[in-house]
Amino acid sequence: MKNIVLIVFSFLSVSSFGQGFLHRNGQKIVDGNGQNVVLRGLGLGGWMVQEGYMLQTGSFAGSQHAIKQKITDLIGAKNTKNFYEAYKANGITKRDIDSLAAWGFNSIRLPMHFNLYTLPIEKETVSGQDTWLEEGFKMTDNLLKWCAANKIYLILDLHAAPGGQGKDANISDYDDSKPSLWESTENQDKMVALWKKLALRYKDNPWIGAYDIINEPNWNFTGTNQNGCDEKSNAPLRALQVKITKTIREVDTNHLIFIEGNCWGNNYNGMFPLWDDNMALSFHKYWNDNDVASIQNMLNFRTQYNIPIWLGESGENSNVWFKEAIALMESNTIGWAFWPMKKIENLAGVTSVTKTPEYEQLLQYWANGGKKPTVAFAKKALMQTAENYKMKKLTIRYDVIDAMFRQVQTTDTKKYKNHTLPGKVFATEYDLGQNGFAYFDKDVANYDGTKFTKWNKGDAMRNDGVDIQSCNDKITNGFHVAFIENGEWLQYTVEVKTKTTFDVAIRYSSEVAGGKLFLKDENDKISETIAVPSSGGINNWQTVTLKNVVLRQGTNKIRVYFEKGNFNLNFLEFKNTNE
Repeated sequence: MKNIVLIVFSFLSVSSFGQGFLHRNGQKIVDGNGQNVVLRGLGLGGWMVQEGYMLQTGSFAGSQHAIKQKITDLIGAKNTKNFYEAYKANGITKRDIDSLAAWGFNSIRLPMHFNLYTLPIEKETVSGQDTWLEEGFKMTDNLLKWCAANKIYLILDLHAAPGGQGKDANISDYDDSKPSLWESTENQDKMVALWKKLALRYKDNPWIGAYDIINEPNWNFTGTNQNGCDEKSNAPLRALQVKITKTIREVDTNHLIFIEGNCWGNNYNGMFPLWDDNMALSFHKYWNDNDVASIQNMLNFRTQYNIPIWLGESGENSNVWFKEAIALMESNTIGWAFWPMKKIENLAGVTSVTKTPEYEQLLQYWANGGKKPTVAFAKKALMQTAENYKMKKLTIRYDVIDAMFRQVQTTDTKKYKNHTLPGKVFATEYDLGQNGFAYFDKDVANYDGTKFTKWNKGDAMRNDGVDIQSCNDKITNGFHVAFIENGEWLQYTVEVKTKTTFDVAIRYSSEVAGGKLFLKDENDKISETIAVPSSGGINNWQTVTLKNVVLRQGTNKIRVYFEKGNFNLNFLEFKNTNE
């Protein structure tokens, strides 16, 4: 690579910012003023390292090299290159980082693929040589500039190490036809050299929050579990992280270093004693309970070794789970980074990339075969998908953002949409807030990774426990509430100009009779209980009407109680009784 200046963004020097470098102070992460910093972060998964589930290719191409081969086979090498250029250019921009800052995030975890910074060992013309590539460094430089402008810390995370660090191939782009990180001294040496290069480049920049030197290693060195969950010593993992730390410290004594255990970051057997004074432990947490017992092992490490701990990756769950997990972290003074920012049709994230019908055709071809799409069609479909990664094209999941920040602090509810009566109130536009306050649903999160309970059985619109499906009624906002169970309820904040008596039309569908519902305000029941008969099928929409519902002037919080469920709800229409 051409000689790129190592003094990056001189205007961001230590003298320019009083906060200084993040560093360890006993069991806390603090800034240069000694103030405790709780990292509230998001991982930019999918940008530098593609994983199949984010592109909906996981069933036939999970790792990045497999995804790229599928695309190349379809549109050729040149067009594939153009697609990836557009994908990376649109994947993360200044507007994305500005948005994250506005939503409340103060840090970003950057999952890096080594092959954007240096050649893989099999492509080096001289064995043991490190050829440096400009692309990854430029992407990182730009991201760092945008982070600094927003006073956001950037944490560098080597997500895909040379050769791949785990048997879970999708995470690290591991290719089992080539030597892994653990089976190749050359790969390990390249990883050490890469971290030295990064440390040299960013050693003076305080907006680099930390170096997360290896993401989710999952490898069996001596044990029987292929992902290293039963390892007792983890000697190769410890040795490599010690070597990398010492190499970083040769050029950079400023930055905090995160280390990770085996078994996706959580098996720390054999990793102690620790070897650096400015270090913290990272752990990852998915699909389990949000109680102290779920993190007790890491809390014990924090106390025993007097070292900070950080939830370096979590997510892929419901809003209820997000709120609980973040509240658990912050009540124990633990920073966090959730995952990811963007993926196709992303319900459990802050944004979602729209899947086009044309891209769905490509997915069907890749999965099932059949007539091969033309190059022109496939290229257009892929380039439109890349275009849809731009912030202006995304669907922003405000319910997720609300759960991660506001709901952690309060049980207060907030209107999802302005509802001025008389008028229609669509069932899916219930208030923002915690389960039991804005709504009540019986299945609200996935607490068991072996069962993968669905919280929103329809996988549509919102990430709460409420089950939402696409709606085919002639009047619709696109969605309806489904799978309603006995005793569940939904709350809506509505505005009424003067005290009014309404008739309320309930738009529903049901295959069977037996449903019942009524309305309440903050104090008491405000309607009769009405039966919801069979409409003749889930796609046949009918209306029943609640008579003489009185609402006071101003703001009303109305709850629709489902005394008996087993029907779908599209909307409630509040009509003046004289209409």
